[in-house]
Amino acid sequence: MNALEIRKDFPILNQLINGHPLVYLDSAASSQKPRQVIEALRHYYETNHSNVHRGVHTLGSRATEAYELAREKVARFIHAPSPEQVIFTRGTTESLNMVAYGYARAFLKPGDEIVLTPAEHHSNLVPWQQAAKATGATLKYIPLQADGTIRLEDVRATVSANTKIVAMAHVSNVLGTIHPIREIADVAHAVGAIMVVDGAQSVPHLPVDVQALDCDFLAFSGHKMLGPTGIGVLYGKRKWLDAMEPTYFGGEMIDVVELYDSTWKDTPWKFEGGTPIIAGAIGLAAAVDYLTDIGMEAVRDHDHRLAEYAFQQLKEIDGVTIYGPEDGRQRGGLVTFNVLNVHAHDVSTVLDAEGVAIRAGHHCAQPLMRILNVSSTARASFYLYNTESDIDKLAAAVRTAKEFFQHALG
Repeated sequence: MNALEIRKDFPILNQLINGHPLVYLDSAASSQKPRQVIEALRHYYETNHSNVHRGVHTLGSRATEAYELAREKVARFIHAPSPEQVIFTRGTTESLNMVAYGYARAFLKPGDEIVLTPAEHHSNLVPWQQAAKATGATLKYIPLQADGTIRLEDVRATVSANTKIVAMAHVSNVLGTIHPIREIADVAHAVGAIMVVDGAQSVPHLPVDVQALDCDFLAFSGHKMLGPTGIGVLYGKRKWLDAMEPTYFGGEMIDVVELYDSTWKDTPWKFEGGTPIIAGAIGLAAAVDYLTDIGMEAVRDHDHRLAEYAFQQLKEIDGVTIYGPEDGRQRGGLVTFNVLNVHAHDVSTVLDAEGVAIRAGHHCAQPLMRILNVSSTARASFYLYNTESDIDKLAAAVRTAKEFFQHALG
């Protein structure tokens, strides 16, 4: 893949920020959108907009066809056995909450265990806390190694006969750690537990095959993979989706409504009450087409090269601490760091003055920040439109921030 050619598809990158060409290194928070996705949204609203599954007129038929075609494309992208196992949601957060409400609260009982890691995004932590409180289940945590990786022996030691759910990010949004999901799923399944995967940082960057991973649920967001905001996906094994009750109710998801009772449509439509996110799904389908044309293996390799290059460039700067695994094979496309005696927000502010956009804060992972013994970190994250030149500008801007605050502090 040619990142310089790819950049031409992203109009937002052609601007100056504080007098400098924009260097966008915050794709882990939200990726930018190519013209192809923007055009797909424009075309839908200008020519095909209507509600779906309801009208028999031409626009309704066109919209329904495009919406269901999007489901088919997403299913192929993650190698789901059938499109009916793809549910459209508002994003990873809603997808994980659907499992925590629709599955966990229905099937857990006092004494059951939910196993997590302390590095989880709040969206893959707080819903399980609430599910445990509601059902009497217990939370358990797999310990982290110093570099943010986990050992399979620790997984086996944490998972027990009482474990019913193991929930984990495929790729950490803070440390970039790529976890061995298939091996962990095997441990979970050996005791009769299900494997829930937060794929927010993996589906945009890695080839993901839900059948090879053997996960029971996978959640991810469109806006992190070149698609629009407000659209996400929950994949589930059919037996669990069929067994789950919907988590919200209303029009479209019903089969028959009587005065005192109702029945639901089949999976996946029983989970998509109300007017669904039609334009978002169509935009996501365009993003899937774009990524498929490039090839996810090429995206993965490009991101790994940039992460390794950034790791080496930042490592050469005195006073910079980098978090997460050093081995590039265990790291996704991001580098999280701090500058000695400089708050991450201040680092980000100086970088923004240089036109470099990064994320600073606790990254919705406060328990992990406590383990790292910091209040916040700076994070640079990369995607298919970034180049080594962007990393060079990042490193130069970090040096500028370090020198500025050293001078200010005397």
